[in-house]
Amino acid sequence: MAEGDAGTDQRQNEEIEAMAAIYGEEWCVIDDCAKIFCIRISDDIDDPKWTLCLQVMLPNEYPGTAPPIYQLNAPWLKGQERADLSNSLEEIYVQNIGESILYLWVEKIRDVLIQKSQMTDPGPDVKKKTEEEDVECEDDLIIACQPEAPVKALDFEISKNQTIEMEELPPIDHGIPITDRRSTFQAHLAPVVCPKQVKMVLAKLYENKKIASATHNIYAYRIYCEDKQTFLQDCEDDGETAAGGRLLHLMEILNVRNVMVVVSRWYGGILLGPDRFKHINNCARNILVERNYTSSPEESSKALGKNKKVRKDKKRSEH
Repeated sequence: MAEGDAGTDQRQNEEIEAMAAIYGEEWCVIDDCAKIFCIRISDDIDDPKWTLCLQVMLPNEYPGTAPPIYQLNAPWLKGQERADLSNSLEEIYVQNIGESILYLWVEKIRDVLIQKSQMTDPGPDVKKKTEEEDVECEDDLIIACQPEAPVKALDFEISKNQTIEMEELPPIDHGIPITDRRSTFQAHLAPVVCPKQVKMVLAKLYENKKIASATHNIYAYRIYCEDKQTFLQDCEDDGETAAGGRLLHLMEILNVRNVMVVVSRWYGGILLGPDRFKHINNCARNILVERNYTSSPEESSKALGKNKKVRKDKKRSEH
């Protein structure tokens, strides 16, 4: 496999893992080898009034030079309304060529559904639909084709007005652990505004004997520099192959800023394969949502359009 193809494949896999972590049961794998996925999007998860299924296939050229191939599926979506939504998705792609856009697409669709639910329209006649009809609709999905800012490393020079902030150890929150086959994963989160605070948080965490004894302490951080309109970001695998880059990619998709996430893994003796990345991302996503670090799709789109991504994945084996 050519180096470019390998890089594209890695970016796609990272995005797929991030989407699965963000959307959970709403995200469905139709054909893993062909990179075909479906996500059910609703205006309200607990009491849905409007629902739409977005099916996507990721071509080999995505995200570099081609968009996802997609199909919008909803019995009520017709005519101008379908055209308007398709145009909105394609506009997002054009504004973010070369970037991962599935999250932006899903949240744009959700925004449209929320706006519909807030209008006087009572919604589709869901009472006459059976579960069988719902499943049948999913089975009939057809795939249709539709036609940089610098990031600096840890030695970044801090401006003088940040001196007071960077002297303070920020508060550290700890997430709920996830255990699978005797391996345990736990996320830790801290607000950070400079690399010195990143080092302070790491030092403080390592004072805890349990965290210090973890098999891996994977971390990533993103700091927004207002004066330069750039993101200062970095990540560390700590021996868990490519985990830092995947964690950073999740944070980029969620467009979080001025925050650091550390995920500790205590290895239990059983290899988990790709599931370990799912647990790392789920831990991180959960604590970011709980602490209200996730942003709106509009903000995410603007940020993706202005900032390029950096990954510093360490190639090491799982253990």
